[in-house]
Amino acid sequence: MTHPTPGPAPQTADARGPVPLYGPDFAENPRAVYTRLREFGACAPVELAPGVVATLVTSYRAALEVLHDTETYSKDPRVWQHTVPQDSQIMPMMAWRPNLLFNDGDVHARYRQAVTDSLDLIEPHDLREMVHRSADRLIRNFAQRGEAELIGEYARVLPLLIFNELFGLPDSYSARLVSAMTSLMDSSAPEAAITAINDLNAYMGNLTTLKREQPREDLTSWLLQHPAELTEEELVWQLLMVTTAGHEPTSNLIGNALARMLSDSRYYRTLSAGSLSSSDAVVDVLWNDPPMANYSTHFPRRDVDLHGTWIPAGTPVLVSYAAANAGAAAELPPGSRADAGAHLAFAAGPHGCPAKQPAVMIATTAIDRLTSWLVDITLSVPYEELSWRPGPFHRGLVALPARFTPIAPDQKGTSPWTSNLESSTPAEATSEPSPQPSATPAPQSR
Repeated sequence: MTHPTPGPAPQTADARGPVPLYGPDFAENPRAVYTRLREFGACAPVELAPGVVATLVTSYRAALEVLHDTETYSKDPRVWQHTVPQDSQIMPMMAWRPNLLFNDGDVHARYRQAVTDSLDLIEPHDLREMVHRSADRLIRNFAQRGEAELIGEYARVLPLLIFNELFGLPDSYSARLVSAMTSLMDSSAPEAAITAINDLNAYMGNLTTLKREQPREDLTSWLLQHPAELTEEELVWQLLMVTTAGHEPTSNLIGNALARMLSDSRYYRTLSAGSLSSSDAVVDVLWNDPPMANYSTHFPRRDVDLHGTWIPAGTPVLVSYAAANAGAAAELPPGSRADAGAHLAFAAGPHGCPAKQPAVMIATTAIDRLTSWLVDITLSVPYEELSWRPGPFHRGLVALPARFTPIAPDQKGTSPWTSNLESSTPAEATSEPSPQPSATPAPQSR
């Protein structure tokens, strides 16, 4: 529960004007923007798109309050969204849908139970093998070239291939899902976005029809058979949620972690002790460059004082996972942050991500598989020359160009990288590992 703070009267969140989060300044240097936002206190006024103002929580403790206080904060945006132009670019991320992200109470509990119970039926070994198969398929496409763009050719595509298999569809359907989601992410024109959405809906329609006729041991069939008895519309919306909410964070997590590993010699296996693994890179990203930087939209049910900021009822309140993580050390007792899982990259509380463990497994396995095949892979440009996609919610690279010694499609080498998965490390070396990557290391803020 959020209670008024005694002392000086709280300032309104927009007293000094909102800070835009949708332009190139934020994409290129978010840490500088977060530093500016902290000058407002635990919360700051931000602009998510032209004319769309919200309150951003940058304090770790305040973020935990919002994420856990379901009495004060609602996830339902329907009253607010009528005040925003329906063609606003932020509506796809904030408009109401009948899924577990945008509902409260019993409705949310029913949707979440169906999704979490179904996700829990995925065997970790089976998921790992899916990642191996999909990773190998993608790596074979560029292994002989000696260079690759690891976002468009690997990180962005891999989760979608896995989702297609988890949903229980033949591989022949995966191209439709990849095409629809890629078009949706890349489209700037409303017409292109509508076409992509229609393609995605057609994919989901084919999926649910097939699974009703031929149920198997897969995520779609488990959702269909769940005691929650989801309607056809509810089923499609939960599947869309798994796809869209799972794709962006997982794709960015793979890309951001690879960027760190390929630019920092500490991740390179040498004769000395203390090498860092792909798991270390993933944890580093979850703390310092979370794949979703700002999200978890809430709406106060009444006027509220949140750590000294007065927020009117119905105002969108977002949690900055990135800013909260960065300030956690100063807000928590000594040693608390040593727990690698204390970050907020997957949110927390009753609306926390239900698939954080599968997402981390997919990311670490994908990285291990890539570095096992391409033993001397490194960035083609210094880390600081990489470009980041603009937007208030995500933290993802535009591209990740890399180079390596070309190999034949089924030729593997012993990895110089510290792997978490012994099965992903081939036995015979085929090229000499370079002593360290040539690119400038990624900045470390922990």
